[in-house]
Amino acid sequence: MVITFIRLCQWLCLILLMLLKTECSDDVEMTFIHSAVAKGAVCLDGSPPAYQFDQGFGEGVDKWLIHIQGGGWCESTKSCLLRVNKSNGVGSSTLMQKFNFTGVFSSKQEFNPGFYNWNRVIMRYCDGASFTGDVEKVDPATNLHYRGARIFNVILDELLAKGLNTASSALLTGCSSGGLAVILYCDKFRAKLPATSQVKCVPDAGYFVHVKDISGKYHFEKFFTKIVKLHNSEINLPSSCTSKMKPGLCFYPEFILPTIKTPVFVINSAYDSYQVQNILAPEKADSHDSWSACKLNISNCSPTQLKRLQDFRSDFIKTLKSGMGRSVSNSTSRGMFINSCYSHCQTGNQINWLGDPASKLDNKAIAEVVSDWFYERNTTQLIDRRHKLPQQC
Repeated sequence: MVITFIRLCQWLCLILLMLLKTECSDDVEMTFIHSAVAKGAVCLDGSPPAYQFDQGFGEGVDKWLIHIQGGGWCESTKSCLLRVNKSNGVGSSTLMQKFNFTGVFSSKQEFNPGFYNWNRVIMRYCDGASFTGDVEKVDPATNLHYRGARIFNVILDELLAKGLNTASSALLTGCSSGGLAVILYCDKFRAKLPATSQVKCVPDAGYFVHVKDISGKYHFEKFFTKIVKLHNSEINLPSSCTSKMKPGLCFYPEFILPTIKTPVFVINSAYDSYQVQNILAPEKADSHDSWSACKLNISNCSPTQLKRLQDFRSDFIKTLKSGMGRSVSNSTSRGMFINSCYSHCQTGNQINWLGDPASKLDNKAIAEVVSDWFYERNTTQLIDRRHKLPQQC
């Protein structure tokens, strides 16, 4: 009865937010940096980089939230060409559609109480390697440009000129491959701002774990290795990692986070749907196609599969704690919000950000916990201990 009531409330909230979509989201124009083309800071197809910027107001005029968009990766010429031709704009700014600013991007206090009046920016993603690539040569046969690091730098320079260079507070956030970029660039971002600025980083669904898949192998590690090689990412990965291990492993946050000096707050699900589908049970490891139905809908999972999912959760939490290092107990340095939603990326989703009952921990929404951590009002290392199985959020 209680579960049914909660689900009913979730659906009512969803319907209400859909009805109020025009009120809880902001229509923010795209900005294209055409001058970046001469610098070689371009998308996969050579088009100029882009971002969306909604100006802060009131007490937030000197505070900045920079969000790095996610969108997966491409590890081969073939997969990068597919991104150029996709209508979602992950390989070309000419195909990009505007994002509505909801959740952590909203300018409405009731929907985003901690950051609503800040300068809010979405750094649009079109390079396929978490903004790490930098290859000078361009193959005329494909016209593919692997220049993600240049894009990151040129957008950041433009924002610094718009006032980021005098920010009193700054938060670097990102989702998925953008969340990984947050971890990779956290200290570099901090170094660009005044020493007096309060600067912190919040990766959302960007903590990809290095664990064995259902076949007992590391298929995803090979995928990361191919990305790093194709895009020449090694030169932009933390030397604290690349000096000790193979560059491909330095795409895994657990090998990077321990050396990051800037405060970091990890938002993730222990049952992250992308990681379940691509790290735990990728197609290459599922020779009998026995996981397809389970990955599509967790209600289709067998008892054996549910047990394997629980093992993955345990591995994820163990790996996360190891990566967080000794300072995890210090709320000003390390924080976490690890729920059990079978989903991927939550901060830009208005319902998950502000209060889907299934996504809350200790009866607190992600928005409240992140705000408490940033403003240092509370110790916030929360892990869902109540749900041992994945939840629909």
